[in-house]
Amino acid sequence: MASKRVIRIDSRSSRPKYRQIIDSIYQAIEKKMVKKGDKIPSINEICADFNLSRDTVLVAFNELKSKGVIRSQPGKGYYIATTEVQIEEKVFVLFDELNAFKEDLYNSLINSLKGRATVEVYFHHFNYKVFKNLITECVGNYTSYIIMPATFDNISHLVSKLPQDKVYILDRLKKDLKAYPVVYQDFERDLYDAMVEGSALLKKYRKLVFVNPGGKEPVERVAGFVKYCTERDIEHEVIKSLHGVNPSMYEAYFLISDRDLVEVVKMAKKYKYKLGKRFGIVSFNDTTLKEVVSGGITTISTDFTEMGKSLAQMVLTKKAGQIRNPAKLIVRHSL
Repeated sequence: MASKRVIRIDSRSSRPKYRQIIDSIYQAIEKKMVKKGDKIPSINEICADFNLSRDTVLVAFNELKSKGVIRSQPGKGYYIATTEVQIEEKVFVLFDELNAFKEDLYNSLINSLKGRATVEVYFHHFNYKVFKNLITECVGNYTSYIIMPATFDNISHLVSKLPQDKVYILDRLKKDLKAYPVVYQDFERDLYDAMVEGSALLKKYRKLVFVNPGGKEPVERVAGFVKYCTERDIEHEVIKSLHGVNPSMYEAYFLISDRDLVEVVKMAKKYKYKLGKRFGIVSFNDTTLKEVVSGGITTISTDFTEMGKSLAQMVLTKKAGQIRNPAKLIVRHSL
């Protein structure tokens, strides 16, 4: 058996070469490239083909022998002893940033994996160079890769560096990444559906204002907001910031930024507007704090706990497909 058919060594990877040999044997078993009793490449073959020291290959073979994965026959070589192996799951998670709801997602993922995998989490903070470096450096070091591309488009050339059958995309549908399994938010539909559900509460307001800072925020939300208002001939406005804004009675504000949320709550108090009566607030992404602020802030939020569960299920079962994560309108005092 040719060693290069079974063994994969990436000289650019920071993962030790002996560990890459072990990973290769596990992957060959997982992909049914080898079966019980098959002879594997010899130590000398692997050394010659990949310019490795004999000690490096021996370390890998000795670990595989100690786990009962391979066996040796003196004078003949090494053979696959069993294909019934429990491959240790090691998951690479690349988030955009850390916040309260991302922590809920992470905790749900960890709990749903139920100790069957170790997880290492990284953050790119919407910095493309950091995003690129983290992906490049992690190649071959993990059994699964969960990637949150956020605002980055046209990144298939980067993600393709990873094993395609081990990559899972999180949070957004990307045209150039449609070949990969994904758990995503439908930002346009989620907002539109939530506004339809809350129509009875929204109709008391003469104007709806969506404060959309842009940048890292999904543009699809604007489309959902405008679609709802236009279909119902409701006066509406999309603004980038609250700078220079003087809110009026019978207006409802849709707020992405929690900083903007605090400012609008302060404005309402200043002008003595009663939340949920003559002045409305809707925030995005629910947190426990929003349950109590000003008697409770109405939110439109995806279910981050469910997102973590779906991701864990994909990783553990190697499931493919596209899963739209559920979102809901949580009505509280502010609307």
